[in-house]
Amino acid sequence: MTAPITELDIQGATCAGCVRKIENALRAVPGVEKAEMNFATHSAAIEGDVGSDTLIAAVRGAGYDASLPIVEADSRVDEALEQERLQAHYKKLIRDMSLALGFGVPLMLWGAFGDRISGGDSMMVTAGTLGQLAWTVVGILTLAILMFAGGHFFRGAWHAFKHHNATMDTLIAVGTGSAWLYSIVVVLLPDILPMTARHVYFEASAMIIGLINLGLVLEIRVRGKTSKAIKRLLDLRPKTAHVLRADAEMDLAIEQVVIDDIIRARPGERIAVDGEVLDGDSYIDESMLSGEPMPIHKKKGDTVAAGTINQSGTLTYRATRIGRDTALARIIELVKKAQGAKPSIGRLADSIAAVFVPTVLLIATAAALLWFNFGPAPAVAHMLIAATTVLIIACPCALGLATPMSVMVGVGKAAEAGVLIQRGEALQTAGQLDVIVLDKTGTITEGKPAVIEIFSIDGNEQQVLHLAACIEQYSEHPLASAIVRAASGKNTKPKPAGNFTAHNGRGVSAQLDDKTLLLGNRRWLEQQDIDCSALQNAEQKITEQAGTPLFLAQVVAEQKQLLGVIGVADHIKADSRAAIERLHKRGLTVVMLTGDIEASARAIAQAVGIDRVFAEVLPENKAAKITEFQLQNKKVGMVGDGINDAPALASANVGFAIGTGTDIAIESADITLMRGSLHGVADAIEISQATLRNIKQNLFGAFIYNIVGIPVAAGALYPLFGLLMSPVLAGAAMSLSSVTVITNANRLRLFRAGSPSTAQTATGQVPAKTSEHAA
Repeated sequence: MTAPITELDIQGATCAGCVRKIENALRAVPGVEKAEMNFATHSAAIEGDVGSDTLIAAVRGAGYDASLPIVEADSRVDEALEQERLQAHYKKLIRDMSLALGFGVPLMLWGAFGDRISGGDSMMVTAGTLGQLAWTVVGILTLAILMFAGGHFFRGAWHAFKHHNATMDTLIAVGTGSAWLYSIVVVLLPDILPMTARHVYFEASAMIIGLINLGLVLEIRVRGKTSKAIKRLLDLRPKTAHVLRADAEMDLAIEQVVIDDIIRARPGERIAVDGEVLDGDSYIDESMLSGEPMPIHKKKGDTVAAGTINQSGTLTYRATRIGRDTALARIIELVKKAQGAKPSIGRLADSIAAVFVPTVLLIATAAALLWFNFGPAPAVAHMLIAATTVLIIACPCALGLATPMSVMVGVGKAAEAGVLIQRGEALQTAGQLDVIVLDKTGTITEGKPAVIEIFSIDGNEQQVLHLAACIEQYSEHPLASAIVRAASGKNTKPKPAGNFTAHNGRGVSAQLDDKTLLLGNRRWLEQQDIDCSALQNAEQKITEQAGTPLFLAQVVAEQKQLLGVIGVADHIKADSRAAIERLHKRGLTVVMLTGDIEASARAIAQAVGIDRVFAEVLPENKAAKITEFQLQNKKVGMVGDGINDAPALASANVGFAIGTGTDIAIESADITLMRGSLHGVADAIEISQATLRNIKQNLFGAFIYNIVGIPVAAGALYPLFGLLMSPVLAGAAMSLSSVTVITNANRLRLFRAGSPSTAQTATGQVPAKTSEHAA
């Protein structure tokens, strides 16, 4: 049973190092199986049977704060309240930025041009002058700016210090605090310093606070675009429904709809909840759920999903799933969960960031000592500039944002294409696959078999079909339905049978009157000592049509007799060949893994261009085949839709479940394809590769920024060019580095996975076979 998942909103985390500390604190709680924090959304998902109060206490014990998300009565996140809270934070940052820059910019301009007015160094302080009094006032005002506009940095640094942590807030607080403290010493006690060192840096402290707040403002604005996929899905949720109760139609809030309510959907309206059509005929636009652009025809007995659009006729349907149980609600939860997941490349970045801040503190200290002992006059001033600049420029915000921002956008793009990524690691691994293994029935083929041939030993084909239907009426597989439908079409009603048994991957058997009936593949019947050679020509005729021959025999008083053979064929999906061509262009080896007989399997493989075929594989051995490829150092993706595919889906590096398949297959998979097309596999791989490229670009940019920025900030260019970076410039560069990473991640929103041409998808159907006993 899956452990419950608790979501928390995290406050106080300012860098990737914070993420690491929060995750470690949560994982240390007894009962927690898994804990991951998303720095981009400031949220954490914790898997395990642990109370929320215990988890919140663990986060607070690490020096941060946490709370449960705001929820409505129907357990959905209240986006209005969340938006209001975000807007309030945004306005506060705007205010803090304006105050700091409004004060710092004039000071900086005075430092740049004031010399011409004063006739000397405008930022120099001498004792006993009016300038000393003026700078004292400036120092007090700067302190007010630091406390008011930059107070959250200092509070965060102090909180981290109390818990023996070092964060981005630590770097900013130490850097700006040191600049202010040195400047106030210059103002109040100028005589203790040599004349060349009596320079103030109040403008640096104010400007750094202003520029970093500006970076946070830009980050929120750009980051807001990233969650558009979730917002678009949330916008699909209807607010009301036309409910028929007591022979009257009433408009009710969606929260008031209950299971089995009868609901009417008029043309142009969204379907309110998941349901089953009772009356009417219409076309439904399901594109936002499945990525399928063509509307789907719905009639009595068909299912409809919440959020989809009724395009033409009026439908009356019965509510079957409401609230968080609807397909749309589950998709939203899957996307949210995947957007908060962390692939291994992101965990590497977090590991580095966890030791990054203490390392930067050591580098800043070393730079200060070198400037103080070996630098030119004024040594103290140069020491302060170098140390402060290193502390400010090295903040690892960009490093912490590099992975989660790309993951958020990538998962959103996949959802738009009808590809639901359920596990974050799959987003990375899908783009690195070497082999794609395909099940046949319902994956390559449509999964809607039909009887194409019937052969009888004694010429009584009607009796062969009747006896087969007597067995298959107890099976729920599409093959059984095909045989029962064929019998019904010939006005043959199956008789009750007993002791029905499904022999997995082989066939089925049942007791009818005084005889035992066996229906299955030739190999199984021959293992029961039944000679099938009399129908060898019939078998060949069926396999030439890419069909599956199912042999029927009976056992009466130890006497075994072959009765006939039934040919069942499916149709290859119209776009399977085009999708497989896309996989080949990506350099993947495409393999079919099926329980069907060799001849039929190879006919299908040849029709769609598959590289290798493994036929007559029992369901319990499918996972072993996946492992064989993995032992050859291949990364394997498995695509399937049936219950017997679940072990193989779980064994593969990435399991792709056809969304039209069984719930068990979907639960076993890493990625669910909402439409029953193999193009979804190619889309997922292309989006994975694009996302991984984007993550690497972000990480490269963040690392290069720090690798180059820290030495320059420490004064590496001074011996060659006499250049020493200003702390103000460092603050601007640090803020813009985060914005650059987020902007690059948002480029993914422009990515479009390749789509098949009309010529590729307009091909005719190719016959294929399917079988419960073989596929």
